[in-house]
Amino acid sequence: MANLQTEYPRPQFQRKQWLNLNGEWNFAFDDEQVGLTEKWYQAFPNNRTIQVPFAYQASNSGIGDPSFHDVVWYHRVFSVPEEWDGQEIILHFGAVDYRAWVYVNGQQVVYHQGGNVPFAAAITPFLKEKENDLVVRVEDPSEDTTIPRGKQYWHEQSASIFYTRTTGIWQTVWLEPVAETSIGQVRWTPDIDTGVVELETEIAGDISEETELLVDITFKGESIVSERIRVFYSHLKRSFDIRGRFTDRSNIHGPGWYWSPEHPNLFDVTFRLIHGGEIIDQADSYFGMRKVSVEDGTFMLNNKPYYQKLVLDQGYFPGGLLTAESDDALKQDILLAKEMGFNGARKHQKVEDPRYLYWADRLGFLVWGEMANCSEYSEAAVERISAEWAEAVRRDYNHPCIVAWVPLNESWGISRVARETQQQHHSLAMYYMTKSLDPTRPVVSNEGWEHTISDICGIHNYRSAEEMAAAYQTVETAVTTEPAQRPIYARGFSHSGAPILVTEYGGIAYDVKETNQPDGWGYSAVQSGEELIDQYRHMTEALLHAPALQGFCYTQLTDVEQEINGLLTYHRKPKCDLEAIRRINQSKH
Repeated sequence: MANLQTEYPRPQFQRKQWLNLNGEWNFAFDDEQVGLTEKWYQAFPNNRTIQVPFAYQASNSGIGDPSFHDVVWYHRVFSVPEEWDGQEIILHFGAVDYRAWVYVNGQQVVYHQGGNVPFAAAITPFLKEKENDLVVRVEDPSEDTTIPRGKQYWHEQSASIFYTRTTGIWQTVWLEPVAETSIGQVRWTPDIDTGVVELETEIAGDISEETELLVDITFKGESIVSERIRVFYSHLKRSFDIRGRFTDRSNIHGPGWYWSPEHPNLFDVTFRLIHGGEIIDQADSYFGMRKVSVEDGTFMLNNKPYYQKLVLDQGYFPGGLLTAESDDALKQDILLAKEMGFNGARKHQKVEDPRYLYWADRLGFLVWGEMANCSEYSEAAVERISAEWAEAVRRDYNHPCIVAWVPLNESWGISRVARETQQQHHSLAMYYMTKSLDPTRPVVSNEGWEHTISDICGIHNYRSAEEMAAAYQTVETAVTTEPAQRPIYARGFSHSGAPILVTEYGGIAYDVKETNQPDGWGYSAVQSGEELIDQYRHMTEALLHAPALQGFCYTQLTDVEQEINGLLTYHRKPKCDLEAIRRINQSKH
């Protein structure tokens, strides 16, 4: 059985006390939708079990059924540790796809819509002294193409670029005790130009003249900041001088303290909330001092031009679908990509588990954060994706690894954006909403083609090496060539100096007969690992030597179900000499 994740599920803001609720739960399909009328939230039927946090479609769940079951129920019993008495108990869900109603001891405690982002509920008033019943009802309309579903197919069997669906709980469920007055999730904004980092946080509960927040910041074991702050209001905003606090002045410039893939320097933080001289809440966090910008048409990392060598990573796993079997599996994907000389990834059509972003921060790996898109446009789709994307940006704002936001991809959910003003307005709204939530990172309005306003011009091109070499000799040829018979910019919009990257190319299929997929496919095909290296070299060198480009993203890191165009198999086995791939990628610095 897979190793269920035991690491703290919110690594950007950790408390010492927590209780993981992953593991065996009772489970039931509700195809007749009788659970509500029969009050399963009060008397759960003895049906079957499931291994949380794996969706029932995944083999690691113990069920492995890809057929449609649009309403499912979960149940388990839990006990709150005695040492948590007197504290507020918070129930957390990492992600539940798509709508969730949560009941504790027969009482509804929270409702949430959105399959990619976390939610929580304070459940103390609903608890009993010993054992407690936790029930979750989930609706996931399998054929509704106006919900943000990403690569999850709306047919029972996966095909083409679409894969097996994920229904229900697919990230960690956990309990956490907090004091009546406690620290809310923090927000870090670094500014390397001034050497300052800005902290914003919310203090929940009652605040008095005796409430103080102690902030300790260390760097590689050296104390950089230790400040005691009087808390007057629930919203606290404070800037800390980082550069001026170094006792070793050799550390204050460049890679000595900046975060980058080559030097993933992180500052560790401990918060202590104090009332009347007593610590009532404590949490750990971290941040990276790094800057992402576009200046005079050049992508910059820490005020220097930076060439991005990305790999497309869809975040699917053979036993777990969207859920990794373990924390090590998330870490290993990054290590394998770095071993091949990639400095980052596009997390394609998936809001990835925060544990992946944690490892990208720690190991030094760029990430383009991308929303799972709807497939069709409607007013409901606009409302759904906008609300959920805002939650995703808020959740992941602090991660230094994220260097670009991608709310929309390849005109998914906006198929008429090239000419229709309403869908163009949606693209612009997503762009500007993202900028309003996070002005520190570039935003791509519509990855691949038919851009409206974008800080980066990402182009998808699966043509030959020779055709790509010709297309990207100049900026003009780059933005007028239409590799997918789609304009690079929507009508009424044009290139205005944004850095140009080919953000999908390659897709070279090589079937190593690992899974015996009868309908395996790619955008081109080879018959050996040596051929794969040769084709990769021709295509990648064409882009590395193209004067108009500032980076690339190869399709893709691993095979996914019937799509066999990974450099690794679905089970993460190399298809060719990874050192050869690394040498090709490193031929341009």
